[in-house]
Amino acid sequence: MTGHDTVLKCTAILVCALCSAPMVPASANQLELKWNEVGPMVVGHQVKLVLPGGAQIQGEAIAVREDTLLLNVKKTSDRKSYPRDQDAIPRASVTTLQCETIRGPGGRTIGVIVGALGGLILGGDLVTHTAHSEAAAIPLFLGISTGSAIAGYYTGKASDRRITTIKILPESQRSESQR
Repeated sequence: MTGHDTVLKCTAILVCALCSAPMVPASANQLELKWNEVGPMVVGHQVKLVLPGGAQIQGEAIAVREDTLLLNVKKTSDRKSYPRDQDAIPRASVTTLQCETIRGPGGRTIGVIVGALGGLILGGDLVTHTAHSEAAAIPLFLGISTGSAIAGYYTGKASDRRITTIKILPESQRSESQR
């Protein structure tokens, strides 16, 4: 095996890893909380919930009050009952919700760097050994290196997301846990 084959195989493995990583779901964990504990976890974050009537709502949690969840609705499956903009969701309707948090730019930054380096190596190696003219070599190199950097960005973006599923404990369980 020559050095060229080793470089090509290593780069191909790196590119395949970057392309398949977005298929890995964002890390998720589950919590069971009392209603009064939900506020600090969700306020200021994107939340998604399914209401008893089957309507799906997604938006930013503004506040958790004693009897309602105040939500800035961005997406809804029932525009008549829950139009876009600020809306109050009754406490009795909220049994489970998903809260999405983004940790920071670390994964995206690393993904772009690794993707770009992998694309430069793979693109340069392929152009050197396969392209017979500059007219074919330049777009091939640019396409591979740019595509790898973009794949790295989206891979990093997926790794930065955290989704927490929060189950709201019913009144009966809360009173038992307080005893």
